[in-house]
Amino acid sequence: MKNILLFFFTTIFSLSLFSQQITLEDIHKKRTFRSDYVWGLKSMNDGKYYTSLQSNNKGENYLLKSKYETGDSIEVILVNTHKKIANSGIDSYSFSDDESRILIATNTQSIYRYSTKSDFFIYDRVLDSVFTVHDSLVRLAQLSPDGKMVAFVYNNNLYVKDLSSNITNQITFDGKYNHIINGASDWVYEEEFGFDKAYQWSKDGNFIAFYKFNESAVKQFSMDFFNANLYPKQEKFKYPKAGEKNAKVSIHIYNLSSQKIVDANLGDLEDMYIPRIKWSQNDSILCVFTLNRHQNNLKLILTNANSGKSTLLLNEVNERYIDIHDNLTFLKGGNHFIWTSENDYNHIYLYKMDGTLQNQITFGNWEVTDFYGVDEERGKLFYASTEESSINRMIYSISLDGRNKELLTQKQGVNKAHFSSDYSFFINYYSNANSPVYISTHTSDGSQVNELISNNLLRKKINDYNFVEKEFFVFNTSEGVELNASIMKPFNFKKKKKYPVFIHIYGGPGAQEVQNSWGWGTHVWHQMLTQLGYIVVSVDGRGTGFKGEDFKKMTYLQLGKYETIDLIEAVKYLREIPYVDESRIGIMGWSYGGYLSSLCLTKGADYFSMGIAVAPVTNWRYYDSIYTERYMQTPQENPDGYDDNSPINHVDKLKGKYLLVHGSADDNVHYQNTMEMIEALVQKNKQFDLFIYPDKNHGIYGGNTRYHLFTKITDFIINNL
Repeated sequence: MKNILLFFFTTIFSLSLFSQQITLEDIHKKRTFRSDYVWGLKSMNDGKYYTSLQSNNKGENYLLKSKYETGDSIEVILVNTHKKIANSGIDSYSFSDDESRILIATNTQSIYRYSTKSDFFIYDRVLDSVFTVHDSLVRLAQLSPDGKMVAFVYNNNLYVKDLSSNITNQITFDGKYNHIINGASDWVYEEEFGFDKAYQWSKDGNFIAFYKFNESAVKQFSMDFFNANLYPKQEKFKYPKAGEKNAKVSIHIYNLSSQKIVDANLGDLEDMYIPRIKWSQNDSILCVFTLNRHQNNLKLILTNANSGKSTLLLNEVNERYIDIHDNLTFLKGGNHFIWTSENDYNHIYLYKMDGTLQNQITFGNWEVTDFYGVDEERGKLFYASTEESSINRMIYSISLDGRNKELLTQKQGVNKAHFSSDYSFFINYYSNANSPVYISTHTSDGSQVNELISNNLLRKKINDYNFVEKEFFVFNTSEGVELNASIMKPFNFKKKKKYPVFIHIYGGPGAQEVQNSWGWGTHVWHQMLTQLGYIVVSVDGRGTGFKGEDFKKMTYLQLGKYETIDLIEAVKYLREIPYVDESRIGIMGWSYGGYLSSLCLTKGADYFSMGIAVAPVTNWRYYDSIYTERYMQTPQENPDGYDDNSPINHVDKLKGKYLLVHGSADDNVHYQNTMEMIEALVQKNKQFDLFIYPDKNHGIYGGNTRYHLFTKITDFIINNL
């Protein structure tokens, strides 16, 4: 302990001679390294202007209209001090198709990861008046295309309100908590398919297609909430775990003219998922995605809104699994659609409406990462890809026939675009690993026309605090696998010294930790660790994304196996570096990263001297059906895949210092995972450190929580690595 403290104080003294020292208070309380940003960006119909959500030093927020070409502010459309929404923040907003009305969400309360409930108001720009959508908090309100009606979900039922008559019609009547949900998703769809609004207006607003979830047969999970009450409150919700029953899901279409509901005839939906619905350019034709439980057979089905009859548009099959995306785009002529598919590498395809392939648009040993849309007048589409490097994102345009590809961004790093409605401009969010976000406006050929956000104040602070450079490298494992990695060396680094190594990991399927982009608060914390004398490393092993399908899907049926092997290989590589202290290599991860750090400290006990696991999965049998079975199939089909790489089954190997952290109200990775890990460690007489955050969910935040959490983690690193 004396040596550790001497090292710590020597480092601080050395640091104080050269620069300002980063503190946890800077990161979590003072927000010293906060980035400026453009929030709530939406293009207006004419393609010349955009709106954004702004705030002032009085605590007011407002909608601002600006011009793409100059960046000039043209008009304050609405301030939150306006009449009925006075003293309420504008949390989100959306326009009617003709932009005459704006739907405003205020007083928003979180439910799960995406789902919320809010007070909703409608601002009429012509009349300068505000309408209340409902007297209570409701969910998922959306204006009809013509702005004359608004749909919303309340108490698991779907409603439509006519804004001219002020009459609200209830569309469904069987909604019941933990039994039937109409128009909103269940927990597992929200978490794993990434949506909570489970209804859509048709193109012209004559129909509403909606999901019905019958979760009556799904088993319940319960959590206690303490909240300083004399008796805890127990919350119960339906959570299908791997191999257990899912909700029965069906699609229904409400005709606003006849006020009747038609059921979509999609065939046998037993053990099937419906991960997406999307209206075509034809107002009465809905496209429904169906996916089998193994998630390797995806069908796009066209359903007639008047009859419910369906025909197959496209069938995609994969020997492992298919990831769901939102790139399906029906072209305005009604004869073609755009689709992206991961066939070796993820690329863009043009199909005819009879389901036949017209042509492949993009080619190469690289991934299309974002599809931004199609300018049909000029026959161009826009996308981002890894063509320049798997850790970078550059933006391109290309013709529908696959010719005339143009690079629109020049700076190496990560570029993310937001295009105007007519594709004549785009706003680019650019950063790299050592430079915060720079936001600028460009014409569709890539020419920059103005700067929106420079973050020069943050750049000055980065210099004042002498941030070290994050460097990227690749190394080959003993199996000949090339892996991407990054390294940050200690402040005032000396090659002849020996330094401890802190590895930060996520490593989940399709993820990417090693990316040439600004790392926000995590990056600043890593900079703080370098100032304390640590080398900080990240590694993307097999199973992570953007290096082709085979690299990503290598872990199929064996989550944790190859990721752990690759992390051990990374330690072997690091041990060969002269300035690395091979006896002091630690690892930390959150969620999937917590799972891998637990595996590394058990299965890789000879290589890691310290591990921190925050909210970890400790046995995939405890996790949800959609995510787990996508990669593992069911426990009944693949028991060894589940058990061979469960940290719980390897606790006897533990040697290093282990910190286990969880929130007691984690609806995602249940606290059960940590409780079972505790029991396994106790029975093997393995000592470890534990910290539980009462009533906190998977994100472990709120009030002073993050500051406390990272104080705990940082202290553990200083004392044990």
